[in-house]
Formats: sequence, C-alpha cells, structure tokens
Amino acid sequence: MAEIEREAMEYDVVIVGAGPAGLSAAIRLKQLDADLSVVVLEKGSEVGAHILSGAVLDPVGLNKLIPDWKAKGAPLNVPVKEDNFYMLGEAGQLRIPNMLMPPLMNNHGNYIVSMGNVCRWMAEQAEEMGVEIFPGMSCSELVYGENGEVKGVVAGEFGRQADGTPGPSYEPGMELHGKYVFLGEGVRGSLSKQVIAKYDLAAKSDVQKYGLGMKEIWEIDPAKHKEGTVTHTMGWPLEGNAGGGSFIYHLDNNQVYVGFVVHLNYKNPHLFPYMEFQRFKHHPMVAELLKGGKRVAYGARAISEGGFQSMPKLEFPGGALLGCAAGMVNVPRIKGNHNAMLSGIAAAEAAVAAIKAGRGGDLLEGYDNAVRKGEIGRDLKKVQNVKPLWSKYGLLASLGIGGMDMWMNTFGIGVLGTMKHGKSDAAATEPAAKHKEIKYPKPDGTLSFDRLTNVAFSFTNHEESQPAHLHLTDPDVPVSVNLAKYAGPSARYCPAGVYEFVGQGAETKFQINFQNCVHCKTCDIKDPSQNITWTVPQGGDGPNYPNM
Repeated sequence: MAEIEREAMEYDVVIVGAGPAGLSAAIRLKQLDADLSVVVLEKGSEVGAHILSGAVLDPVGLNKLIPDWKAKGAPLNVPVKEDNFYMLGEAGQLRIPNMLMPPLMNNHGNYIVSMGNVCRWMAEQAEEMGVEIFPGMSCSELVYGENGEVKGVVAGEFGRQADGTPGPSYEPGMELHGKYVFLGEGVRGSLSKQVIAKYDLAAKSDVQKYGLGMKEIWEIDPAKHKEGTVTHTMGWPLEGNAGGGSFIYHLDNNQVYVGFVVHLNYKNPHLFPYMEFQRFKHHPMVAELLKGGKRVAYGARAISEGGFQSMPKLEFPGGALLGCAAGMVNVPRIKGNHNAMLSGIAAAEAAVAAIKAGRGGDLLEGYDNAVRKGEIGRDLKKVQNVKPLWSKYGLLASLGIGGMDMWMNTFGIGVLGTMKHGKSDAAATEPAAKHKEIKYPKPDGTLSFDRLTNVAFSFTNHEESQPAHLHLTDPDVPVSVNLAKYAGPSARYCPAGVYEFVGQGAETKFQINFQNCVHCKTCDIKDPSQNITWTVPQGGDGPNYPNM
C-alpha cells in the first residue's frame, strides 16, 4: 500500500487526552505564556465522554491551578460531610472507627464530583485562554523526528474498512507536531505503552499493578439520600478470592455513585469481577439503600495501583507522561485526579522553561524530579507499601501493617522501606486446574444486571465497519492456550462482554464483539498470554458517559 500523505500542523505543545492531567497542562502553559500555541486532542465524542472516576476530589491540584475556581463556577458542589469505613460479611457489617485511620484517609475538605463534568468545565477555561481542543480525534500513531524523538501524533484518521484498508470515505487524518508532546491518555494508554517500551522508561521501576473499577449511578429514594456521605467497604463478596472493595458516594439530586474495584492480580481465572460487583449490591446494607431506586448509568475503567515504585521515567525525547499514563493513584485513598492535575502543572512549567530557552524535542529534564520529590511523590510514598502488603499477605495484613506503615510515614518515619510488587497481573493468573469454579447468582434485573444490559447504560457506540481496535498477536492462543489452560478468562474479566467463546470442542472459536468495548483496557492488562493489544478506534467511538 502506498505511503499515506498527511498535512501537518505545528504547535508549541501537543497534548493527547482531555482529562484532568492534559487540561491542567494546557491551562498552565497558557497561564505562563499566553502566546504559546497549545492543542489538546481527545478521542471521546466530547470532553468528558470517556472520563470515569469515583470520584472524591482532593482540590489541592485545582487550588494550585485555578485558585478562584469556586468563583468561576467549577462543578465542585458537594463537600464531603461524613466518612464511613466498613468491613463486610455476607449478612452484616462492622464499622471501622475513623480515629484508627491515618489522617491522609480523611475526606473532609474534599468534594464528591463527576470528573467528566469537572473536565468539561476545565476545557471551557482552557478554550477561553486560547487552547485549541479537538474532541473526536483519536491519536492512532506517534510521529518521530530525525533523531528518534517524538515530534507529534497522527490524529483524526477515519474510514478504514474491516480489513484495515482505506474505504471510499477514507480520511487520512493529520500530523500534529509540537516542540513537546504530552501523553495524558490515562491508564494503559496505547501511545504511552509504546513510548515506555521504545525508550525503556520502566527499566528502573517495579512492575505496574492495576485494578478494575466498575461504577453505576443510581437515583435513590430521597428519604435514604444523605448528600455528602462517603462510604468505603472491604471484605465480602471478594474475601479471599481477590483484593478490592467498594465505594458509595452520595452526590446531589438524590443520586449515588456505587462503585466496585477488583485488584487484577487475582489468581483464580474463574473469578468474574463484574459479577462480584453485581453480587455486592445484594448485601443487606447496600440493597436497602438502593431499594426503590433505579440505575441510570454504568461504566468501567482500569486503575493504576502500582504507586510510587511503579512509576516509569516520566520524560522521553520530545515529551512527557502525565497523570495516570504513568500511574499516580494513591491506592488506599482511591484518588489520582489531584496528582494528575499536579503532574500537568509540573510538565507545563518544565516545557515553558525549555521553550523560552530555545529548546524543543529533547528531554524535559527536571519534570520527573519535580514529580518524585514534590507533592505527588510525598503523597505516594506515604502509602507505597499498602498494595504490596495486600497482594502478598491479604486484607488483614494490609489493614494492620499497612495502616501502621501509613501512620509512621505520616510522621516521617519509614520502617518498611519500599516493598516490591512481584509478578505482573497477567503473570499472577494461575491455571484453572488449580482452582474451583465460582458459581454466581443470576442477576435479578432490579439490583443486579447482566453485562449487555448494563453496557447499554454506558451509551457505547462503535462504527461496525471499521477494523477491530483489539488486536490479537496470535489468533490461535485464545482457544489453544487461554481456554485450554485458563478456562478462557477473557469471557469473564471483560466488564463489557467483548470476548466470548462460541461453538463446542474442535469447533470452538474466539469472538471479539468490539462494539461493546468501554475502553477499560483490562484485556490488555490481564490476558495471561499477553496476546491482546488495545488500540484506539476511530475518533468519537466508545462510551458516552454523561456524569461519570
């Protein structure tokens, strides 16, 4: 096939992803130098369409970026009023006293928000400053310069046919070049993954770890609604099968966010994270809250859980990794948005200094150090051992020893040092023969729902004539290896029902229903053979989250 010719546009800084990290970077760039040309490229149909987060927002990043955010109408309308922690058993719950929790776990001063709406508001602030924001523009390729540096991206390619060849309405997209390129794609971004591999950015870091976060928005009985209440649970139904827990956040308008996180380092390939979430809602405490209510939205997203020791080098020739593209989530706090914002600010400050010095296309030296030695590093170092303790010794050790370690780190006394995570989440998966199959109750259609019904509430859509954006390295592996050895875990770990095995015996085939994909990236992370690569579909496709 002849080489595709594309027009190119030149900018000072090109930013991939209109999430909290990318938008913070864009705003800070313009604050420091209004004459800089800055473009933000977003694969969702609009800003916020692909943003899914808990979310209780620590406003530290926003305070630094836009100190008068309240006067400017930022959608932080529900301050946290009450913090609850519970250990669940199948029939009851035990309240963990707040006084036992390290101060960093206190949510007072934080806000229950829709991060999608926060990002929509941030985009408005950025555009008022002259930032160009283009939603519906998937960035499908990196563009390299003569010295091997990243000099831009290819965005806006449309109209390829199912076999990958250009169709009759093919649009080649454009190359957008920048002195620096910021990757703020979020967890397991496809371009970030390439950059980390090409420049060996993870050479000195521990393996990255992940969780799968699933979330529903419910409208509940006003009599049961307690605006500003934050509840976290651990224990049932996961218990010994996997790490994880839940969150229930009461926002305004009689709505609650109901979420469930499953750590993806589970061993038993029979585990079905989505069904664990659905089962959780039948716990008496949760069922009573949701009784008489209705679910209005659903979504899912991977969460980076490796923390401080798993962050790769953040600088590469020609650009930088921002926020969750590098993994800046504080796992016990279940918070990463504040660090994403702070990373965008730090990257912008490094880029402005470099551009003023006449540089471009080189390493933004100083950015990585600013993250590790600054507020983000201090936030993450305090909790760096909670996840490895949980992974190695279980929930109780994480609560006891991990809690004590957080207390000691709060006072600047590091006792445990930095613990290692061990295996990747894919390698943690064990053969099915070593584990019992898990029987899950059938969803009742009132509190719990089957996957395809729930996916309809993510408002996901993909143009069906395009190539599947989920690529198999070897098309035989799903049946010959993953089904034979691991009982076909892709049929369960995907929270959107993308993967299924059809047929019997020698006629069994692996089917990819890419139209269902909510872009969570779990398959790219958890597949035991690492045989699935997630790439971007054409721009605008995927979920259309309203208030996630």
